[in-house]
Amino acid sequence: MPEARGPRVARVIVDTPLPQLDRLFDYAIPERLREQAVPGVRVTVPLRSAGRIADGYLVEVADDASFDGELSELDSVVSAAKVLTPEIARLARRIADRSAGSANDVLRLAVPPRMVRVEKAWLAAEHPAAPEEVPVRGVRGYRSALAEAIDTAGRVAVDAVPRLARTTAGEWVGAWAITLAELAARCVASGRSAVIAVPDYRDLDQLQAALRDAVPDHVLARVDAGQSNQDRYRAFLRCLEPSPVVVIGNRSAVYSPAHRLGLIALWDDSDPLHAEPLAPYAHARDVALVRAEDEGCALAFVSHTRSIEVQRLVELGWLTAHSPEPAVTPRVVVTAAQSGEQGPSRVPDGAWRAAKDGIAHGPVLVQVARPGYAPVLACATCRQAARCAKCQGPLGLDRAGAPPSCRWCGAIATGWECSHCGGTAVRLVTRGSARTAEELGRAFPGSRVIVSDGERRVTTIDERPALVVATRGAEPITPGGYRAVLLLDGDRMLARESLNVAEDCLRWWSNAASLAAPGAPVVLVGVAGPLAQALATWRQPAYASTQLADRRALKFPPAVRLASVTGTPKAVGDAVAALVAGTFIDVLGPTPVETRGAGRQGSGHPDAVRAIVRFDYAHGAAVASALRSAVVKAAAKGRKPRGDRGYRPPPTLRVRLDDPEIS
Repeated sequence: MPEARGPRVARVIVDTPLPQLDRLFDYAIPERLREQAVPGVRVTVPLRSAGRIADGYLVEVADDASFDGELSELDSVVSAAKVLTPEIARLARRIADRSAGSANDVLRLAVPPRMVRVEKAWLAAEHPAAPEEVPVRGVRGYRSALAEAIDTAGRVAVDAVPRLARTTAGEWVGAWAITLAELAARCVASGRSAVIAVPDYRDLDQLQAALRDAVPDHVLARVDAGQSNQDRYRAFLRCLEPSPVVVIGNRSAVYSPAHRLGLIALWDDSDPLHAEPLAPYAHARDVALVRAEDEGCALAFVSHTRSIEVQRLVELGWLTAHSPEPAVTPRVVVTAAQSGEQGPSRVPDGAWRAAKDGIAHGPVLVQVARPGYAPVLACATCRQAARCAKCQGPLGLDRAGAPPSCRWCGAIATGWECSHCGGTAVRLVTRGSARTAEELGRAFPGSRVIVSDGERRVTTIDERPALVVATRGAEPITPGGYRAVLLLDGDRMLARESLNVAEDCLRWWSNAASLAAPGAPVVLVGVAGPLAQALATWRQPAYASTQLADRRALKFPPAVRLASVTGTPKAVGDAVAALVAGTFIDVLGPTPVETRGAGRQGSGHPDAVRAIVRFDYAHGAAVASALRSAVVKAAAKGRKPRGDRGYRPPPTLRVRLDDPEIS
C-alpha cells in the first residue's frame, strides 16, 4: 500500500512594492504542482484582495505551515528554471535588513526579467558540470602573498599598478584589469567562480579584454546594464550553471549567482557609480562585504586611490593591504596657477611646455572639470552667478554663439536681466571640454584635437600626436600611454560641496595619472597642500588614513553610520521617536528639504523635512529594524479604504542608510 504523502507548504516571497508584505507567505502545494514546486522557481500566487494573482519566488518547501488557518494554494509554477538560489535569497534578506528595506527590492536587482525564448533554449541545452582546466598563474607585480590570500579566502585591499599593459591580442588596458583577471583565473583553475564589479562600460571593456588572456570565453559572463534584455538574461542563466564562471558587470553584478563562489572583487569602490540609486540603496561595497562573509569566499578591493571606507577596514585588521613590488610611481609635477592681467592662468607655463614637448611624440591628455562649452555663466557687471528666471537654475552656453540656457530646466534665457544689479550681459566663469578644445586648437595649430565626455563616447585612440580633452572618468586609452597629462580645473573640482570632494579629486587625478607613459610628466595645476602632496608622492593610503582620523574626531562617516529619514514632519517625528535610547549617538534636524530635491529625496511632500541619525556599527541592526518598522507603519496608514479605487497617496516616509548625498 503506497505511503500517504502529507501536505506540503511552499514559502513564497511575493513581488510587491508594499513594505508591509515583506515576508514569506505560506501556500499549500496542490497535487498537480508537487513535482514542479521546488525552491528557486518563479510562481504565481493568489492574494486575498479582490482575487488578484501576484508573481513571486518559491524560497523553500516545508511540511508544516506557520499559519494555523486554511492555506491558499499556489496558482502556478511559471518555469522550471531555478532562478533564485538559496545563497542569493539569503543575501537579499540580509541586505534588506541591514538597509531597512525590502528583500523584494533587492531581488529586482538580482534577478533580471524573464525572457521566455532565451529561457526555453537554456532549459533544453545540456550544462556539463565538469571543471574547466585553466593553468594556475601568479599575480604579476605583487608578492605571492596576494595569490595565497585569494586561494585561502582572504580579504585584501590592493593598490593597483598605475600603468597600462598590453594583452596578447594587442589591446591596451589598465594594469588593474590584468591583476583582476589573474585573480579570477586562479579561482577558475581551482573549480571556483569569481564575481567582479566595476563602475562603467569603459572599465568593463578593459576587464573583458584582460580576461580573454586568462580564461576561456565560455567561462566568462558579462552582465551589463547596457545589454539588451535577452543578452542580460542569457548571461544570468549562464551564471546558474553548475560549472565555474567569471561574472563581470556593473554594481548589480555583486548579486549574480555563481557556482562555488571563490572571489568577489570590486574595482575603484569609491566611484559613486557603485552606489545603488534604487531602494534599498545598498552600495556594492557593502553587498560584497556581506556576501563574502556569508559564503566564505575571498574578497578584494582594487584601486589606485584607497577609499576611506576600505582604509577603515584595513586599520581594523579586517582587510590586508597589498602594494605593487617594486613600487611604481608616476612622475607628478605640482604647478601653481600663475596670475596675469586677466587673473590666474588656467594653463601655466610649465603645463604649456609639457604639452608642447609631449605632443611632438604622441597624444597628450588634458583633463577638465566639466563637459560642454561654458557650463556656468555670471553677470558681467557684478560677477554674481547668472540664474534662470523660471527655476533659478544656473545658466550656461552649449556652443559658441548660442544663447544662454538653463542647466536645470533647459529654458532659453532671452532678455535675461541680473536680479542682483540689473545687468544684461554675461561672462564666462568656467570653461567646459568643448571650449577648452577650441582654445587648445588655436594654441596648437595643425594638431588633432579630440573631445571625450558624456556626449562624445571615445574609449580608445591611436598613438599619433593629438590633444585629448576629456572630463574626469572619460579619458580614452592610448597605446603605451600619454606622453603628457595635464590636470586642469583642480580648484573648481575642489569647490564642490561634499564631504568626499577631496577623496573624489584624488581618485580622478590618480586614475588619469595611471594613463601616462612611463616617465611622462603628469602636471597638476593650481592645487597645493596635503592633497597635492599625496598625489605627487603617490601615497594615497596615507592621505586616506589622515582623513579617517579627522572623521573619527568629528563622528563623520565612515567612522560612524548615518541614516537619513525624509518625509512629512509627523512621519519623521514618529520614526525618530521609535528609536530605542542607547542605540544611536544623536539626531540632527529635522530640517526642510529643498523643493528641487524633494522628489529625489522620496516623499514629494511640499513640507518635507529630513532628519539624520548617527549611530555606531554595533547598533546598525537595531536602528535599521526600528526605522523599518516606522516605514511599514507609515505605509499602512497610507492605504486607501476598502472599495476605494481612487488615488493612493504617495509614501510619507523614506529611509536611507549610509546615504552618500548627505555626506
